[in-house]
Amino acid sequence: MTAETELKLRITPEAMDRLRRHAFFRPLQIARPQTRRNYSIYFDTPKLDLLKSGYALRLRKQGRQWLQTLKGGGSIQGGLHQREEYEVLLNAPQPDLGKLQHVEIINKYGKKLAHKLQPLFVTDFQRTTRLIRWEDAQIEISFDRGFVLTEQHSVPLCETELELKQGEPQQLYTLAMALQEIVPFALEDISKAEQGYRLYAGKARKPVKAKPLKLHRHDSLARSMQLLMGSCLQQFQANLQGAKSTDSAEYIHQMRIALRRLRVLLRMVAELQADVALQIIREQWAALGHQLGAIREWDVLLQQTLKPMRERMPEHAGIQQLLLLANRQRDIAWHAFIDDAYQRRLQNMLLQFGSWMTGNDWYGIELTSQTASSYAEKHITQARDRFNAARHACDMQDIQQLHALRIKAKHLRYGIEFFSGLLDKYETKKLLSGLTALQDRLGMIHDNAMAMQLLEKLVVDQSGKELQEAVTLAKGWLQHELAEKSRKLRKCEFSRCGSD
Repeated sequence: MTAETELKLRITPEAMDRLRRHAFFRPLQIARPQTRRNYSIYFDTPKLDLLKSGYALRLRKQGRQWLQTLKGGGSIQGGLHQREEYEVLLNAPQPDLGKLQHVEIINKYGKKLAHKLQPLFVTDFQRTTRLIRWEDAQIEISFDRGFVLTEQHSVPLCETELELKQGEPQQLYTLAMALQEIVPFALEDISKAEQGYRLYAGKARKPVKAKPLKLHRHDSLARSMQLLMGSCLQQFQANLQGAKSTDSAEYIHQMRIALRRLRVLLRMVAELQADVALQIIREQWAALGHQLGAIREWDVLLQQTLKPMRERMPEHAGIQQLLLLANRQRDIAWHAFIDDAYQRRLQNMLLQFGSWMTGNDWYGIELTSQTASSYAEKHITQARDRFNAARHACDMQDIQQLHALRIKAKHLRYGIEFFSGLLDKYETKKLLSGLTALQDRLGMIHDNAMAMQLLEKLVVDQSGKELQEAVTLAKGWLQHELAEKSRKLRKCEFSRCGSD
Protein backbone atom coordinates (compact mmCIF):
# COMPACT_ATOMS: atom_id res chain seq x y z
CA MET A 1 0.00 0.00 0.00
CA THR A 2 1.13 3.54 -0.73
CA ALA A 3 -0.34 6.83 0.44
CA GLU A 4 -1.11 9.30 -2.34
CA THR A 5 -1.10 13.04 -1.61
CA GLU A 6 -1.87 15.44 -4.42
CA LEU A 7 -3.50 18.68 -5.48
CA LYS A 8 -5.76 18.58 -8.53
CA LEU A 9 -6.10 21.74 -10.58
CA ARG A 10 -8.95 22.37 -13.03
CA ILE A 11 -7.45 24.25 -15.97
CA THR A 12 -8.35 25.27 -19.51
CA PRO A 13 -6.53 23.62 -22.46
CA GLU A 14 -5.04 27.01 -23.42
CA ALA A 15 -3.69 27.62 -19.92
CA MET A 16 -2.32 24.06 -19.76
CA ASP A 17 -0.42 24.51 -23.03
CA ARG A 18 1.06 27.76 -21.76
CA LEU A 19 2.06 26.20 -18.45
CA ARG A 20 3.64 23.13 -20.07
CA ARG A 21 5.91 25.30 -22.23
CA HIS A 22 6.85 27.76 -19.51
CA ALA A 23 10.50 28.25 -18.55
CA PHE A 24 9.55 28.08 -14.85
CA PHE A 25 10.24 24.32 -14.76
CA ARG A 26 13.68 24.24 -16.41
CA PRO A 27 15.85 24.95 -13.36
CA LEU A 28 13.65 22.73 -11.17
CA GLN A 29 13.47 19.66 -13.39
CA ILE A 30 15.01 16.41 -12.13
CA ALA A 31 14.18 14.24 -15.15
CA ARG A 32 13.01 14.88 -18.71
CA PRO A 33 9.24 15.05 -19.27
CA GLN A 34 7.52 11.82 -20.31
CA THR A 35 4.29 11.49 -22.29
CA ARG A 36 2.09 8.39 -22.42
CA ARG A 37 -1.50 7.40 -22.97
CA ASN A 38 -3.49 6.44 -19.88
CA TYR A 39 -6.43 4.15 -20.58
CA SER A 40 -8.31 2.98 -17.47
CA ILE A 41 -11.48 0.97 -16.91
CA TYR A 42 -13.37 1.52 -13.66
CA PHE A 43 -15.38 -1.31 -12.12
CA ASP A 44 -18.13 -1.47 -9.52
CA THR A 45 -21.33 -3.36 -8.81
CA PRO A 46 -24.68 -2.22 -10.27
CA LYS A 47 -25.54 -0.87 -6.80
CA LEU A 48 -22.19 0.96 -6.59
CA ASP A 49 -21.09 -0.85 -3.43
CA LEU A 50 -17.45 0.22 -3.75
CA LEU A 51 -18.39 3.86 -4.23
CA LYS A 52 -20.66 3.76 -1.19
CA SER A 53 -17.73 2.42 0.84
CA GLY A 54 -15.48 5.23 -0.35
CA TYR A 55 -13.37 3.20 -2.81
CA ALA A 56 -12.71 3.12 -6.54
CA LEU A 57 -11.37 0.10 -8.48
CA ARG A 58 -9.67 0.59 -11.83
CA LEU A 59 -7.60 -1.37 -14.33
CA ARG A 60 -5.05 0.73 -16.24
CA LYS A 61 -3.35 -0.63 -19.36
CA GLN A 62 0.45 -0.80 -19.07
CA GLY A 63 2.01 -2.31 -22.18
CA ARG A 64 0.80 -5.91 -22.34
CA GLN A 65 -0.29 -5.95 -18.72
CA TRP A 66 -2.94 -4.23 -16.63
CA LEU A 67 -2.33 -2.44 -13.34
CA GLN A 68 -5.17 -3.08 -10.89
CA THR A 69 -5.54 -0.18 -8.44
CA LEU A 70 -7.87 0.20 -5.48
CA LYS A 71 -8.07 3.75 -4.10
CA GLY A 72 -9.91 4.97 -1.04
CA GLY A 73 -9.93 5.40 2.71
CA GLY A 74 -8.66 8.95 2.49
CA SER A 75 -9.99 12.48 2.38
CA ILE A 76 -10.14 15.70 0.37
CA GLN A 77 -9.37 18.79 2.43
CA GLY A 78 -8.53 22.21 1.10
CA GLY A 79 -8.22 20.71 -2.37
CA LEU A 80 -5.64 18.23 -1.06
CA HIS A 81 -6.49 14.66 -2.07
CA GLN A 82 -5.05 12.05 0.31
CA ARG A 83 -5.90 8.39 -0.29
CA GLU A 84 -4.64 4.91 0.28
CA GLU A 85 -3.62 3.15 -2.90
CA TYR A 86 -3.25 -0.60 -3.46
CA GLU A 87 -1.73 -1.84 -6.74
CA VAL A 88 -1.04 -5.18 -8.37
CA LEU A 89 -0.22 -6.24 -11.96
CA LEU A 90 -2.63 -8.48 -13.91
CA ASN A 91 -2.40 -10.21 -17.28
CA ALA A 92 -5.97 -9.48 -18.44
CA PRO A 93 -8.47 -6.61 -18.12
CA GLN A 94 -10.50 -8.47 -15.53
CA PRO A 95 -10.45 -7.56 -11.80
CA ASP A 96 -8.84 -10.05 -9.44
CA LEU A 97 -9.98 -9.25 -5.90
CA GLY A 98 -8.11 -12.29 -4.61
CA LYS A 99 -4.92 -10.25 -4.89
CA LEU A 100 -6.37 -7.56 -2.64
CA GLN A 101 -7.41 -9.77 0.27
CA HIS A 102 -5.14 -7.84 2.63
CA VAL A 103 -7.36 -4.77 2.18
CA GLU A 104 -10.05 -4.66 4.86
CA ILE A 105 -13.02 -3.93 2.60
CA ILE A 106 -12.03 -6.66 0.13
CA ASN A 107 -11.39 -9.15 2.92
CA LYS A 108 -14.85 -8.38 4.28
CA TYR A 109 -16.91 -8.17 1.08
CA GLY A 110 -14.66 -9.52 -1.66
CA LYS A 111 -16.55 -12.75 -2.37
CA LYS A 112 -19.87 -10.92 -2.54
CA LEU A 113 -18.43 -8.25 -4.82
CA ALA A 114 -16.36 -10.34 -7.20
CA HIS A 115 -19.14 -11.85 -9.33
CA LYS A 116 -21.10 -8.57 -9.42
CA LEU A 117 -18.34 -6.31 -10.72
CA GLN A 118 -18.86 -4.75 -14.13
CA PRO A 119 -17.17 -1.97 -16.13
CA LEU A 120 -18.92 1.35 -15.62
CA PHE A 121 -16.80 3.99 -17.32
CA VAL A 122 -13.42 4.69 -18.88
CA THR A 123 -10.87 7.48 -18.56
CA ASP A 124 -8.77 7.92 -21.68
CA PHE A 125 -6.24 10.73 -21.65
CA GLN A 126 -2.72 11.71 -22.57
CA ARG A 127 -0.47 12.41 -19.60
CA THR A 128 2.78 14.37 -19.63
CA THR A 129 4.74 14.19 -16.38
CA ARG A 130 7.64 16.17 -14.96
CA LEU A 131 9.51 15.44 -11.75
CA ILE A 132 10.82 18.60 -10.12
CA ARG A 133 12.55 19.63 -6.95
CA TRP A 134 10.60 22.38 -5.22
CA GLU A 135 12.09 23.85 -2.04
CA ASP A 136 13.21 20.59 -0.37
CA ALA A 137 10.41 18.46 -1.82
CA GLN A 138 10.10 16.23 -4.88
CA ILE A 139 6.84 16.77 -6.74
CA GLU A 140 5.51 15.12 -9.88
CA ILE A 141 3.50 17.41 -12.13
CA SER A 142 1.07 15.72 -14.52
CA PHE A 143 -0.75 17.39 -17.41
CA ASP A 144 -3.81 15.29 -18.30
CA ARG A 145 -6.02 15.87 -21.32
CA GLY A 146 -8.62 13.50 -22.74
CA PHE A 147 -12.09 12.21 -21.90
CA VAL A 148 -14.21 10.41 -19.32
CA LEU A 149 -16.54 8.02 -21.17
CA THR A 150 -19.49 5.72 -20.60
CA GLU A 151 -21.27 3.74 -23.31
CA GLN A 152 -23.61 6.64 -24.02
CA HIS A 153 -21.82 9.82 -22.94
CA SER A 154 -18.46 11.52 -22.60
CA VAL A 155 -17.06 14.68 -21.01
CA PRO A 156 -13.70 16.35 -21.69
CA LEU A 157 -10.94 16.02 -19.13
CA CYS A 158 -8.31 18.71 -18.63
CA GLU A 159 -6.46 18.96 -15.34
CA THR A 160 -3.06 19.30 -13.78
CA GLU A 161 -2.02 17.18 -10.80
CA LEU A 162 0.72 17.98 -8.30
CA GLU A 163 1.65 14.74 -6.52
CA LEU A 164 3.94 14.75 -3.51
CA LYS A 165 6.73 12.20 -3.89
CA GLN A 166 8.89 13.48 -1.06
CA GLY A 167 8.33 16.34 1.35
CA GLU A 168 5.41 17.96 3.14
CA PRO A 169 1.85 18.64 1.86
CA GLN A 170 2.36 22.35 2.54
CA GLN A 171 4.88 22.43 -0.33
CA LEU A 172 2.19 21.42 -2.83
CA TYR A 173 0.34 24.62 -1.96
CA THR A 174 3.40 26.85 -2.26
CA LEU A 175 4.14 25.35 -5.69
CA ALA A 176 0.52 25.86 -6.77
CA MET A 177 0.72 29.51 -5.68
CA ALA A 178 3.83 29.94 -7.83
CA LEU A 179 2.07 28.34 -10.82
CA GLN A 180 -0.92 30.62 -10.37
CA GLU A 181 1.35 33.55 -11.08
CA ILE A 182 1.72 32.06 -14.57
CA VAL A 183 -1.79 30.86 -15.46
CA PRO A 184 -5.24 30.82 -13.84
CA PHE A 185 -6.78 27.58 -12.56
CA ALA A 186 -9.15 26.33 -9.88
CA LEU A 187 -8.69 23.69 -7.22
CA GLU A 188 -10.55 20.54 -8.29
CA ASP A 189 -12.72 19.11 -5.53
CA ILE A 190 -13.49 15.73 -7.16
CA SER A 191 -11.37 12.94 -8.60
CA LYS A 192 -11.50 11.45 -12.10
CA ALA A 193 -13.36 8.49 -10.61
CA GLU A 194 -16.00 10.78 -9.13
CA GLN A 195 -16.40 12.51 -12.50
CA GLY A 196 -16.92 9.08 -14.06
CA TYR A 197 -19.48 8.00 -11.47
CA ARG A 198 -21.45 11.20 -12.01
CA LEU A 199 -21.43 10.64 -15.77
CA TYR A 200 -22.47 7.00 -15.35
CA ALA A 201 -25.32 7.88 -12.98
CA GLY A 202 -26.40 10.89 -15.03
CA LYS A 203 -26.16 13.11 -11.97
CA ALA A 204 -25.38 16.78 -12.23
CA ARG A 205 -23.75 18.80 -9.49
CA LYS A 206 -26.01 19.73 -6.63
CA PRO A 207 -25.55 21.89 -3.53
CA VAL A 208 -23.54 20.18 -0.79
CA LYS A 209 -24.52 20.55 2.85
CA ALA A 210 -22.26 20.31 5.88
CA LYS A 211 -21.55 16.73 6.93
CA PRO A 212 -20.84 15.59 10.49
CA LEU A 213 -17.22 14.68 11.14
CA LYS A 214 -16.29 11.93 13.58
CA LEU A 215 -13.58 13.08 15.97
CA HIS A 216 -11.57 10.81 18.23
CA ARG A 217 -11.78 11.62 21.92
CA HIS A 218 -8.04 11.39 22.54
CA ASP A 219 -6.86 13.26 19.44
CA SER A 220 -5.02 16.50 20.09
CA LEU A 221 -7.07 19.64 19.70
CA ALA A 222 -4.71 20.77 16.92
CA ARG A 223 -5.41 17.64 14.85
CA SER A 224 -9.16 17.91 15.45
CA MET A 225 -9.21 21.57 14.45
CA GLN A 226 -7.32 20.74 11.28
CA LEU A 227 -9.87 18.07 10.36
CA LEU A 228 -12.81 20.37 11.12
CA MET A 229 -11.38 23.26 9.12
CA GLY A 230 -10.69 20.91 6.22
CA SER A 231 -14.29 19.71 6.33
CA CYS A 232 -15.61 23.28 6.13
CA LEU A 233 -13.25 24.09 3.28
CA GLN A 234 -14.37 20.98 1.42
CA GLN A 235 -18.01 22.05 1.67
CA PHE A 236 -17.12 25.53 0.46
CA GLN A 237 -15.21 24.23 -2.57
CA ALA A 238 -17.85 21.60 -3.38
CA ASN A 239 -20.37 24.43 -3.92
CA LEU A 240 -18.07 26.90 -5.63
CA GLN A 241 -18.31 25.54 -9.17
CA GLY A 242 -22.11 25.42 -8.98
CA ALA A 243 -22.23 28.97 -7.64
CA LYS A 244 -20.12 30.19 -10.57
CA SER A 245 -21.89 28.29 -13.33
CA THR A 246 -25.56 28.66 -12.29
CA ASP A 247 -27.76 31.28 -10.68
CA SER A 248 -29.01 28.82 -8.06
CA ALA A 249 -29.35 30.58 -4.72
CA GLU A 250 -28.71 27.35 -2.78
CA TYR A 251 -25.04 27.10 -3.83
CA ILE A 252 -24.37 30.58 -2.45
CA HIS A 253 -26.33 29.71 0.70
CA GLN A 254 -24.28 26.56 1.35
CA MET A 255 -21.02 28.40 0.70
CA ARG A 256 -22.01 30.98 3.28
CA ILE A 257 -22.80 28.25 5.80
CA ALA A 258 -19.39 26.64 5.18
CA LEU A 259 -17.74 30.03 5.55
CA ARG A 260 -19.58 30.86 8.79
CA ARG A 261 -18.64 27.50 10.28
CA LEU A 262 -15.02 27.97 9.26
CA ARG A 263 -14.89 31.44 10.76
CA VAL A 264 -16.21 30.10 14.06
CA LEU A 265 -13.38 27.55 14.09
CA LEU A 266 -10.79 30.21 13.25
CA ARG A 267 -12.13 32.28 16.13
CA MET A 268 -11.63 29.31 18.47
CA VAL A 269 -8.04 28.90 17.28
CA ALA A 270 -7.35 32.63 17.61
CA GLU A 271 -8.56 32.59 21.23
CA LEU A 272 -5.97 29.92 22.02
CA GLN A 273 -3.03 30.88 19.83
CA ALA A 274 -2.04 34.35 18.62
CA ASP A 275 -0.93 34.18 14.99
CA VAL A 276 -0.29 37.05 12.54
CA ALA A 277 -1.03 34.84 9.52
CA LEU A 278 -4.30 33.74 11.12
CA GLN A 279 -5.40 37.34 11.63
CA ILE A 280 -4.85 38.04 7.93
CA ILE A 281 -6.78 34.88 7.01
CA ARG A 282 -9.68 35.83 9.25
CA GLU A 283 -9.87 39.26 7.61
CA GLN A 284 -9.83 37.66 4.15
CA TRP A 285 -12.64 35.23 5.01
CA ALA A 286 -14.67 38.07 6.57
CA ALA A 287 -14.36 40.09 3.34
CA LEU A 288 -15.44 37.05 1.33
CA GLY A 289 -18.40 36.66 3.67
CA HIS A 290 -19.52 40.21 2.84
CA GLN A 291 -19.16 39.48 -0.89
CA LEU A 292 -21.35 36.38 -0.67
CA GLY A 293 -23.73 38.08 1.73
CA ALA A 294 -24.47 40.78 -0.86
CA ILE A 295 -25.69 38.08 -3.27
CA ARG A 296 -27.59 36.16 -0.62
CA GLU A 297 -29.50 39.23 0.64
CA TRP A 298 -30.88 39.90 -2.84
CA ASP A 299 -31.77 36.21 -3.18
CA VAL A 300 -33.77 36.34 0.06
CA LEU A 301 -35.64 39.50 -0.96
CA LEU A 302 -36.49 37.95 -4.33
CA GLN A 303 -37.44 34.47 -3.10
CA GLN A 304 -39.24 35.31 0.14
CA THR A 305 -40.94 38.61 -0.66
CA LEU A 306 -41.04 39.83 -4.26
CA LYS A 307 -41.76 36.56 -6.06
CA PRO A 308 -44.56 35.54 -3.63
CA MET A 309 -46.02 39.03 -4.10
CA ARG A 310 -45.96 38.61 -7.87
CA GLU A 311 -47.80 35.30 -7.53
CA ARG A 312 -50.51 37.07 -5.53
CA MET A 313 -50.67 40.10 -7.84
CA PRO A 314 -49.30 39.00 -11.25
CA GLU A 315 -50.70 42.02 -13.10
CA HIS A 316 -49.22 44.67 -10.81
CA ALA A 317 -46.73 46.63 -12.96
CA GLY A 318 -44.94 48.11 -9.93
CA ILE A 319 -44.16 44.69 -8.50
CA GLN A 320 -42.85 43.58 -11.88
CA GLN A 321 -40.61 46.64 -11.90
CA LEU A 322 -39.37 45.91 -8.37
CA LEU A 323 -38.53 42.37 -9.43
CA LEU A 324 -36.61 43.64 -12.43
CA LEU A 325 -34.63 46.11 -10.32
CA ALA A 326 -33.84 43.50 -7.63
CA ASN A 327 -32.77 40.91 -10.21
CA ARG A 328 -30.48 43.48 -11.78
CA GLN A 329 -28.82 44.21 -8.43
CA ARG A 330 -28.47 40.50 -7.74
CA ASP A 331 -26.79 40.03 -11.12
CA ILE A 332 -24.37 42.88 -10.41
CA ALA A 333 -23.34 41.29 -7.09
CA TRP A 334 -23.07 37.82 -8.67
CA HIS A 335 -20.99 39.00 -11.63
CA ALA A 336 -18.63 40.79 -9.26
CA PHE A 337 -18.10 37.42 -7.56
CA ILE A 338 -17.60 35.32 -10.71
CA ASP A 339 -15.33 37.94 -12.32
CA ASP A 340 -12.11 36.27 -13.52
CA ALA A 341 -9.86 38.59 -11.53
CA TYR A 342 -11.86 38.05 -8.33
CA GLN A 343 -11.90 34.28 -8.82
CA ARG A 344 -8.14 34.25 -9.29
CA ARG A 345 -7.73 36.12 -6.00
CA LEU A 346 -10.13 33.67 -4.37
CA GLN A 347 -8.15 30.66 -5.60
CA ASN A 348 -4.98 32.23 -4.25
CA MET A 349 -6.72 32.77 -0.91
CA LEU A 350 -7.75 29.09 -0.85
CA LEU A 351 -4.17 28.05 -1.56
CA GLN A 352 -2.78 30.34 1.14
CA PHE A 353 -5.26 28.96 3.63
CA GLY A 354 -4.49 25.36 2.61
CA SER A 355 -0.78 26.04 3.10
CA TRP A 356 -1.40 27.54 6.54
CA MET A 357 -3.81 24.79 7.59
CA THR A 358 -1.54 21.86 6.57
CA GLY A 359 1.54 23.45 8.12
CA ASN A 360 2.34 23.41 11.80
CA ASP A 361 3.27 27.04 12.42
CA TRP A 362 -0.08 27.68 14.09
CA TYR A 363 0.26 24.78 16.54
CA GLY A 364 0.86 26.21 19.99
CA ILE A 365 0.99 24.62 23.43
CA GLU A 366 -2.74 25.33 23.97
CA LEU A 367 -3.63 23.38 20.83
CA THR A 368 -1.25 20.45 21.24
CA SER A 369 -1.36 19.91 25.00
CA GLN A 370 -5.10 19.27 25.36
CA THR A 371 -7.42 16.78 23.74
CA ALA A 372 -10.46 17.62 21.64
CA SER A 373 -12.67 16.13 24.34
CA SER A 374 -11.36 18.28 27.20
CA TYR A 375 -11.55 21.42 25.07
CA ALA A 376 -15.09 20.66 23.86
CA GLU A 377 -16.52 20.53 27.36
CA LYS A 378 -14.92 23.83 28.37
CA HIS A 379 -15.80 25.59 25.13
CA ILE A 380 -19.47 24.56 25.14
CA THR A 381 -19.85 25.64 28.77
CA GLN A 382 -18.37 29.06 28.00
CA ALA A 383 -20.45 29.46 24.83
CA ARG A 384 -23.63 28.59 26.77
CA ASP A 385 -22.75 31.18 29.41
CA ARG A 386 -22.23 33.86 26.74
CA PHE A 387 -25.52 32.93 25.07
CA ASN A 388 -27.41 32.99 28.38
CA ALA A 389 -25.98 36.40 29.25
CA ALA A 390 -26.99 37.78 25.86
CA ARG A 391 -30.43 36.20 26.13
CA HIS A 392 -31.18 37.75 29.51
CA ALA A 393 -29.92 41.19 28.42
CA CYS A 394 -31.70 41.16 25.06
CA ASP A 395 -34.57 43.52 24.29
CA MET A 396 -36.79 41.38 22.06
CA GLN A 397 -37.98 44.50 20.21
CA ASP A 398 -34.45 45.64 19.32
CA ILE A 399 -33.31 44.32 15.93
CA GLN A 400 -29.61 44.93 16.65
CA GLN A 401 -29.74 43.10 19.97
CA LEU A 402 -31.61 40.22 18.34
CA HIS A 403 -28.86 40.03 15.71
CA ALA A 404 -26.20 39.90 18.46
CA LEU A 405 -28.18 37.11 20.18
CA ARG A 406 -28.36 35.25 16.86
CA ILE A 407 -24.57 35.33 16.56
CA LYS A 408 -24.17 33.93 20.09
CA ALA A 409 -26.68 31.18 19.27
CA LYS A 410 -24.81 30.41 16.06
CA HIS A 411 -21.46 30.09 17.85
CA LEU A 412 -22.97 27.76 20.44
CA ARG A 413 -24.78 25.65 17.85
CA TYR A 414 -21.75 25.23 15.59
CA GLY A 415 -19.55 24.37 18.55
CA ILE A 416 -21.99 21.63 19.58
CA GLU A 417 -22.16 20.32 16.00
CA PHE A 418 -18.37 20.24 15.68
CA PHE A 419 -17.87 18.25 18.88
CA SER A 420 -21.19 16.39 19.06
CA GLY A 421 -19.53 12.97 19.02
CA LEU A 422 -17.57 13.88 22.15
CA LEU A 423 -20.54 15.18 24.16
CA ASP A 424 -23.56 13.67 25.88
CA LYS A 425 -25.90 12.49 23.10
CA TYR A 426 -29.19 13.32 24.83
CA GLU A 427 -28.14 16.79 25.92
CA THR A 428 -26.62 17.48 22.49
CA LYS A 429 -29.80 16.51 20.66
CA LYS A 430 -31.92 18.68 22.95
CA LEU A 431 -29.66 21.71 22.61
CA LEU A 432 -29.32 21.45 18.82
CA SER A 433 -33.06 21.15 18.37
CA GLY A 434 -33.72 24.31 20.36
CA LEU A 435 -30.83 26.29 18.89
CA THR A 436 -31.73 25.39 15.32
CA ALA A 437 -35.30 26.61 15.79
CA LEU A 438 -34.13 29.79 17.53
CA GLN A 439 -31.44 30.54 14.95
CA ASP A 440 -33.93 30.05 12.12
CA ARG A 441 -36.39 32.49 13.69
CA LEU A 442 -33.73 35.06 14.47
CA GLY A 443 -32.35 34.61 10.96
CA MET A 444 -35.75 35.33 9.44
CA ILE A 445 -36.05 38.50 11.51
CA HIS A 446 -32.59 39.60 10.34
CA ASP A 447 -33.49 38.79 6.72
CA ASN A 448 -36.63 40.86 7.14
CA ALA A 449 -34.67 43.87 8.39
CA MET A 450 -32.18 43.56 5.51
CA ALA A 451 -35.03 43.31 2.99
CA MET A 452 -36.40 46.63 4.27
CA GLN A 453 -32.99 48.25 3.68
CA LEU A 454 -32.70 46.76 0.20
CA LEU A 455 -36.14 48.08 -0.77
CA GLU A 456 -35.02 51.59 0.15
CA LYS A 457 -31.83 51.11 -1.89
CA LEU A 458 -33.80 49.93 -4.92
CA VAL A 459 -35.92 53.07 -5.26
CA VAL A 460 -33.43 55.79 -4.31
CA ASP A 461 -33.29 57.16 -7.86
CA GLN A 462 -36.61 55.75 -9.07
CA SER A 463 -40.00 57.35 -9.45
CA GLY A 464 -43.47 56.39 -10.58
CA LYS A 465 -46.77 55.89 -8.81
CA GLU A 466 -47.00 52.13 -9.44
CA LEU A 467 -43.45 51.51 -8.23
CA GLN A 468 -43.98 53.50 -5.04
CA GLU A 469 -47.23 51.62 -4.48
CA ALA A 470 -45.34 48.32 -4.86
CA VAL A 471 -42.76 49.45 -2.32
CA THR A 472 -45.52 50.30 0.13
CA LEU A 473 -47.09 46.87 -0.44
CA ALA A 474 -43.73 45.16 0.03
CA LYS A 475 -43.07 47.00 3.27
CA GLY A 476 -46.49 46.06 4.53
CA TRP A 477 -45.79 42.43 3.57
CA LEU A 478 -42.49 42.52 5.48
CA GLN A 479 -44.00 44.21 8.53
CA HIS A 480 -46.72 41.56 8.69
CA GLU A 481 -44.09 38.82 8.49
CA LEU A 482 -41.97 40.53 11.14
CA ALA A 483 -44.92 40.64 13.53
CA GLU A 484 -45.59 36.95 12.96
CA LYS A 485 -41.93 35.99 13.39
CA SER A 486 -41.62 38.08 16.55
CA ARG A 487 -44.71 36.37 17.98
CA LYS A 488 -43.15 32.95 17.31
CA LEU A 489 -39.89 34.11 18.83
CA ARG A 490 -41.62 35.04 22.09
CA LYS A 491 -43.01 31.49 22.22
CA CYS A 492 -39.58 29.96 21.67
CA GLU A 493 -38.52 27.55 24.44
CA PHE A 494 -35.24 29.13 25.49
CA SER A 495 -34.72 26.39 28.05
CA ARG A 496 -34.03 24.04 25.12
CA CYS A 497 -31.33 26.38 23.83
CA GLY A 498 -29.08 26.31 26.86
CA SER A 499 -30.65 29.16 28.82
CA ASP A 500 -30.72 28.68 32.58
